Amino acid sequence: MTTRGKGGDDGRVESGVGGMLKSLGGFLDLLSKLQEESGGEIHRSGETGDDKKGMKAVYGFSVRLGGAGGSPKVEPFGNVRERKDGPVVEEVREPMVDVFDEGDHVTLVAELPGVDADDVKFTIRDDVLDLVATRGDRKYRKEVILPYTVDQSKAAPSYRNGVFELKLPKAGG
Repeated sequence: MTTRGKGGDDGRVESGVGGMLKSLGGFLDLLSKLQEESGGEIHRSGETGDDKKGMKAVYGFSVRLGGAGGSPKVEPFGNVRERKDGPVVEEVREPMVDVFDEGDHVTLVAELPGVDADDVKFTIRDDVLDLVATRGDRKYRKEVILPYTVDQSKAAPSYRNGVFELKLPKAGG
C-alpha cells in the first residue's frame, strides 16, 4: 500500500518492513537536518482514505531541537493511535500544539482546522491544560503539560484561520 502525504522527498509513504526501514532512514535524515539548523523545527504529516468505519486517518509529527539538554522533542499529532493489536484510527484527532515561554507568559498555539472559535474549549488544572474542539465530524483533544503554573483568570484566547492561540500569564508574575 502506498499513500500520499505532505513533506518528504516525494511525499510517498510505503507500508511493510521495507517502508518502515525507509521511513526510519528518512526520520534519521530529518534529525541530522535539524542538528545542522540549530534550533530548527520540522513537521511531517499525511492522511489516508477512509477506514472500515468511514474515518480518514490523519497522522504526523513535529520535531524540535532545543529542549532540555538540547535533545530533540518529538510531538505526534493526528487520530492514529498505536495499540497492542496494531494501529487504530480514532474519531478524535490530536492537534499539533506548540508551547512557547515568552518571559512573563506562556503562549500555546494549536492547529484546529474546520472548527470555529466558539467550538474551542479549554480547562486548566494545576499545570495541565485540556484543549477540546468539536464541530460536526471534526473532533480534537489534547492534554498539554504546561512548563509553569499559570493564572487562568487572565487567559487571553484568540482564533483565526484554523489557528488557536492562548496567552497565559505565569502565576505570581
